[in-house]
Amino acid sequence: MENIPFPKRKLPLIGHALMCLVGVFSLIFLGLFVYGINLHIAIFLAVIWACGQARWIGYSLDEIRLMMNDGIAKALPAIYIFLLIGTVIASFMQSGTIASLLYHGIDWLSPSWFLAAGLILCSFMSVATGTSWGTVGTIGVVLVGIGEAMTIPLPLVVGMIVSGATFGDKLSPISDTTNLAAMSAGTSLYRHIGAMLYTTVPTFIIVLVIFVVWGMQYESHALPADQINTIRNALLSAYRLDFWITILPLLLMFTLSIKRYSAEMSMLCGVITAVLIAVSYQEKNPIDVMNALWLNSPGQTGIESIDALLGRGGIYSMAWTLLLSILALALGGVLHHAGFLEVLVKDVIKHIQRAGTLVATTILSGLLGNMAMGEAYISIILNCQLFKPVYQQQKIDRAVLSRSIEEGSTLTAALIPWTTTGTFYAATLGVSPLDYGAYAFLNLLNPLISIIMVAFGIGLLQYKK
Repeated sequence: MENIPFPKRKLPLIGHALMCLVGVFSLIFLGLFVYGINLHIAIFLAVIWACGQARWIGYSLDEIRLMMNDGIAKALPAIYIFLLIGTVIASFMQSGTIASLLYHGIDWLSPSWFLAAGLILCSFMSVATGTSWGTVGTIGVVLVGIGEAMTIPLPLVVGMIVSGATFGDKLSPISDTTNLAAMSAGTSLYRHIGAMLYTTVPTFIIVLVIFVVWGMQYESHALPADQINTIRNALLSAYRLDFWITILPLLLMFTLSIKRYSAEMSMLCGVITAVLIAVSYQEKNPIDVMNALWLNSPGQTGIESIDALLGRGGIYSMAWTLLLSILALALGGVLHHAGFLEVLVKDVIKHIQRAGTLVATTILSGLLGNMAMGEAYISIILNCQLFKPVYQQQKIDRAVLSRSIEEGSTLTAALIPWTTTGTFYAATLGVSPLDYGAYAFLNLLNPLISIIMVAFGIGLLQYKK
């Protein structure tokens, strides 16, 4: 039990562990879908239930508090990103960066190719920057605005954005989850990425074809020239929209990310640049711009949907997401450190004989870890620790382990409403994972394709020490 000074670990019996997890998921499911309880309260009740089960097997209240503290502390980098993303979005709105992309993009993208082009754009952005959150918070917001103007269903648009953002986050050599999975599994970064190409590239091609075909039905949704002019004139009335000036904050953030500066530093430099442009070029009141970093105000174009989009962002706008994440992380800390997850997974692992079953179980365990602990980082580390000896025993390369962990943890995090990723996407794009999840085709299909390919012996790499 790393970093927690418990005198002796007390593991639950398998029946008790099963009862605890069934209770947690029942409280969340029944509260959310049957009784309509607020998700925060459903998670809060699950925290109380898990703490009670930990107390039952002998942990003191102080130890249980340490478990919750550690669960939250392990995800502090993600929490810092939450706060920064809020300021990135608000500052990009104030500087005219988002308005400029809307102004030019609404004329460039045809409705029939919008979904396919958006998928490629989000994939490129996230591969280059290594962050799905940064992609969603910048290009994703723009695509939501354009898609809404074209009257394409927003859950479909957001599903496309999430698919593209996740593709890059999974494969980029500068992505935190990509590096974490490789390190935790004990394989090299580029062997890990090479192993993921076996399953991710075919999935991406399938998803691209789906969005190409699906997008064709929206060919008639092209905006009339007079409506495009109305939107563009409204944006021009509220902002000065020289493309190369307004795009500077995004270009700077993009460049720093490629040069492998930390996400925090890249975002902070982007925010500072956007604030300077808002004050000097857009001639906004400096006090108003500073206050917008806390809570942005609606745009002033006179078009209600555009004004609502341009009013997004600010640290305060992340409060719903941040509070839910803290509750979910506290729950995950108890389930992890009290051993409820570990006992169940280890009992399943010892019965696994076939490689296909092992990969499927690894992916499923990643999903379960996300659901229980609310954070992909913790799920990746825990599952690598649990499954590494089994992969070595069956002579399967560690890169297959790291790939399977990513397909179970990184890909599914966006589909669960209470994970840090799911809550962030919902807060930023305005659509719940329960609504967009059915259209996040890459996240849904990649784990299934991986299991099928391994069952046929494809991508099952030979063991390397």
